[in-house]
Amino acid sequence: MSTYVVVGLQYGDEGKGKITDVLSAKSDYVVRFQGGDNAGHTVYVGEEKFVLHLLPSGVLQCKGKCIIANGVVVNPKSFIREVGQIESKGLRTDHIFISRRAHVIMPYHILLDTYREEEHGGTQIGTTKKGIGPCYEDKIARIGIRMVDLLNPEILRDKIEKNLKVKNSLFEKYYDKPTLDVEEIYNEYLEIGKQLQERIVDTELELNEAIRDGKNVLFEGAQALMLDIDFGTYPYVTSSSPSTGGVCTGAGVPPTSLKNLIGVAKAYCTRVGNGPFPSELDNELGESIRQIGGEFGATTGRPRRTGWLDLVSLKHACMINGINNLVITKLDVLTGIENLKIVTHYKTEDGKIIDYFTSSTEKLYNYEPIYQDLPGWNEDLTKVRSYDELPDTAQKYIEFIEKYLGINVYLVSVGPERSQNIIRKELF
Repeated sequence: MSTYVVVGLQYGDEGKGKITDVLSAKSDYVVRFQGGDNAGHTVYVGEEKFVLHLLPSGVLQCKGKCIIANGVVVNPKSFIREVGQIESKGLRTDHIFISRRAHVIMPYHILLDTYREEEHGGTQIGTTKKGIGPCYEDKIARIGIRMVDLLNPEILRDKIEKNLKVKNSLFEKYYDKPTLDVEEIYNEYLEIGKQLQERIVDTELELNEAIRDGKNVLFEGAQALMLDIDFGTYPYVTSSSPSTGGVCTGAGVPPTSLKNLIGVAKAYCTRVGNGPFPSELDNELGESIRQIGGEFGATTGRPRRTGWLDLVSLKHACMINGINNLVITKLDVLTGIENLKIVTHYKTEDGKIIDYFTSSTEKLYNYEPIYQDLPGWNEDLTKVRSYDELPDTAQKYIEFIEKYLGINVYLVSVGPERSQNIIRKELF
C-alpha cells in the first residue's frame, strides 16, 4: 500500500511545498486535505518561483491527478486565478479536480473575517482575512455552500438567500457596513459553477479505489500541528486539523490506509502572527536568521518570528501525527552560528521541569525554555548531497534530534531548489 502524508510539525512554513513537489514526481495522486488559500507553499524550479495557495504543491510534477479534497475550503476565484497562472507558464492543469463535498468560501466569509480583525485592531488571531474561519464555521453550523451546490441553481439560490439574510443583518446592524446583493452573488457563483463543472467530482470514491489498486497517493497538509484547532496553541491556530488524522476526514480515506507519515520541521523554528513562542529570538541573531532564511510569509509577506528549534513542541507534534519519517529543512541557514541551542525542556511558572507540551496557551507564555548547547559549523552546505559530506557538527545536530525524538531523519534540505536535498533513504 503506497500512501504518503506530508504534514508540518511546527507553526507552518517548514518547506512542505518543496517536499511535496519532490515526492510528487513519483505520485499517481497528490491530494490537499484541509485549509484553503491561506496556505502559502513556495516551490522553486530552476530560476522559476511558484507560490501556490490553494492548488496542491505537486501540481508541477505530478503526472497523475491533483485533488482538492472535501476537507479544503475553496475560494473558486482563487482557484481560477492560480490555474491561470500555472497555464501562463506553459504547464498543464487538466489533471486538477475538486471534491463535490468541499465547502465554498463566499464573499461574505471574506468580509466577516476582515471586519472581525478590524474590530480587534488586527491583534487577536492574526488571520489572513481569506474567509477561512467563517467558512468552516458555516460548515459546522450546517449552513455552508458546497462545490456541488454550484451545479444546482435552485439549491444555490436558496442557500445564498438564507445566508445573506443573517450575514447582511450582521454587516448592517453590528459592523455598520454595506449589505450584499443576493442576485449579484447568485449570478456570479452560478457562472463559476458552469466554468468549473468538469473539475467538480466525487474524489473520495476515486482515492479509495486508487489506494486499493496500490497507486502512489500523496496527501499534502497546509499549516502545521502547532496550529491545529485541537492540539495547537489555541486560540492562535487555524480552523482545521492539519494533522495526519485530518487526512481521514479531509479526504475520506480510512486510517488503516495511511502508511508513510512524513513530518517536516525546520532546523530552527518560525512563527507568523500572534501566540506563544518559547524559543523566540527577538534580537539581532533572530533578525539575521530571518534575512538569511527569507522568513517572510508567502501569502501575506509578513516577517516571521524566528527562534531556536524546540524539541518539546516537536515531540508533541510527532506524537499526535504518528510520524515515522522526519524531514529537516533549512539546515544551511544555521551556517556561521558558532553556538547553537535546542530546547529540550520547559521550566514552568512554579519551577517544575517538564518535557511535554501544555494545553494551556496562557501558561506557555510564562514557561522558560531549557536549552542544550551544540557547536555550529562554518561550511557552506548548499552543495552537499550526501550525509557523510556534512560537517561533523551538522551531523551531530541531526543525530541529536533523532535521538531525542526516536525518529529517523530521512531527508535533510540544504536549499530551496528541489535538487538541494540529502536523501538518506528512498521512500518510493
